[in-house]
Amino acid sequence: MTVNTSIPTVINQNLFGLNTSATVAINEKSRQMEHEGKKVFKLGFGQSPFPVPDLVVESLKKHAHEKDYLAVRGLPALREAISNFTNHRKGTLSTAEEVLVGPGSKELMFLLQLSYYGEIIIPTPSWVSYAPQAQILGRKVERAHTDIANGLLLQPEELESICAADPERPRLVILNYPSNPTGSTYSESTIMRLAEVARKYKVIVLSDEIYSELDHHGRHVSIARFYPEGTIISGGLSKWCGAGGWRLGFFVFPKGLKRLQRAMTVCASETFTSTSAPIQYAAVSAFIENPEIDAYLEMVRRILKAVGNYTYEHLCRMNVSMPAPQGGFYLFPDFRRYREALEKRGLHDDRALCDALLDEAGVALLPGSEFGTLGSHYSARLSYVDFDGENVLKAFKSLPPEHLPDQAFVEAECPKIAEGIAAIGQWLKQLSH
Repeated sequence: MTVNTSIPTVINQNLFGLNTSATVAINEKSRQMEHEGKKVFKLGFGQSPFPVPDLVVESLKKHAHEKDYLAVRGLPALREAISNFTNHRKGTLSTAEEVLVGPGSKELMFLLQLSYYGEIIIPTPSWVSYAPQAQILGRKVERAHTDIANGLLLQPEELESICAADPERPRLVILNYPSNPTGSTYSESTIMRLAEVARKYKVIVLSDEIYSELDHHGRHVSIARFYPEGTIISGGLSKWCGAGGWRLGFFVFPKGLKRLQRAMTVCASETFTSTSAPIQYAAVSAFIENPEIDAYLEMVRRILKAVGNYTYEHLCRMNVSMPAPQGGFYLFPDFRRYREALEKRGLHDDRALCDALLDEAGVALLPGSEFGTLGSHYSARLSYVDFDGENVLKAFKSLPPEHLPDQAFVEAECPKIAEGIAAIGQWLKQLSH
């Protein structure tokens, strides 16, 4: 007699249709192709190429012995440092009491959506994990329309239109700027008008400012300056400090949302308990104002600005449109002008486009539909950080004082960026013949 040994497994239906995060998946696929001996231009995964500043690394070495569980909300010295950091750089008035530390801001965003019961407003396009987190939790998501003329950023009129349809509904709007995936950022005037609309409808704003220190001109303006009572600031170490794998993020809450902060702390205590002790102790040195950190950031910004402008200008010459880069390390190229040629090749959406680019040109991009856009728009996210950040920093330091990195610098020090963009151009040229 055959015995059925299979164990019935019932999966949460909210997970149906979800796959591994697109950014994680493209990184794993690119690595596999390299392992097979194929040349890959890794323009899909967004990870800082720069080394963690020496003083922060030394601090981690010094505190490697720390082994005890820390407070759920985070190490007091770290929360104090984060509070002072955000107050100084963003013009806020927080205290350590309003700071919650977690193992990456991504985890904190999930706990926020778990703790807050209301509609989630997400601009289109936006980072790949906001909407899936909401789906896992069964939260209603309202996709806000954006336009390339406005840098693919949420406009006050669009937020007004969404909120006015049901003024009493509780809402959380997620803003991310400089933006992943577009590289755009908000002007002060637009931020002020968004703050007015949010205040009018009592909307909670999650201001994801993980790329704020990578504003290419160092002029990031937080919406918390104009809507302090309703803005939660999200940040961390991963992008500006080159420490993605350290997994340390934070939220800074307004004083009026203590109830929400407490709810998230309860959830944190029952999930991750506390963030890695050695990492928290080391992070204190990253958030304390220091000339070494300022000098590091200035170099990183200038390099990213040069590489971003190089990539943007070359793509524009290929008849590809996108917002100009203003911060972070992303572009969101739109290939719709090649629609006819793409369809003749049987490439009917952005996924087919990205698959063909990877298979035929060795260029890894992420389909725009992963960020909420229509596949028929033939958009993609490009991350211009496929270079050795440590070597590029050394080359930058050898430049004459006040000399800006130029095209020759990018081509010499970031060859895979130059080669990858050239490979896209060659592929598009062949496509049109």
